Amino acid sequence: MTREAGRHEGVEGPDGLDSLEGRAVLLVAGVADLAMSTLGSALGTVRGLLRRSDVTELAAEAEADLVARGRLVLDRYGAVPPAHLEVLARHATARKRADGV
Repeated sequence: MTREAGRHEGVEGPDGLDSLEGRAVLLVAGVADLAMSTLGSALGTVRGLLRRSDVTELAAEAEADLVARGRLVLDRYGAVPPAHLEVLARHATARKRADGV
């Protein structure tokens, strides 16, 4: 296999490693670059928010939103739904009462 064909099939690492090791190094470097650029954007957003004059109100709204989200999550995953047979028994009892039995 020629060196030109190897470039099309895989990626050669920075120190001439085989394609698997080279891809792993490039993948880690890409993830690190993405993390750094995301962190930079987040810091820029935070700086912009801190310059606002309504930071207190904005923080209060954010807290209220987080509390509401927390309630939704706890309601969704925290409560155990009633047993299926229990629900059917309640419906049957309600029908009997409605029919006057």
